[in-house]
Amino acid sequence: MTHKEKWWQFHKDNPEVWNLFVRFTGHVIEAGYSNYSVNAIFERIRWHTTVETKGSGFKLNNNHRAYYARYFNHMFPQYGEFFRLRETRSEVFDD
Repeated sequence: MTHKEKWWQFHKDNPEVWNLFVRFTGHVIEAGYSNYSVNAIFERIRWHTTVETKGSGFKLNNNHRAYYARYFNHMFPQYGEFFRLRETRSEVFDD
């Protein structure tokens, strides 16, 4: 299974991660940023799920960061390339 396939399975199994990713990215956009670090968003999710909410049933794999960034850029084109991306082998998302 590829990294992208593993991410997609995690994404489907843990929709709350995507919801938090969009929510926290929205906070950054509302603060006036035109681009930001996916790493910072991931660490904010980790903080929220382990400290603020006293734990969760999932662990965030750092390999998933690039795919969440790409998926956000794909799903919210109005923000352009909010997350700057490096090239990977599988760039395109099929709806």
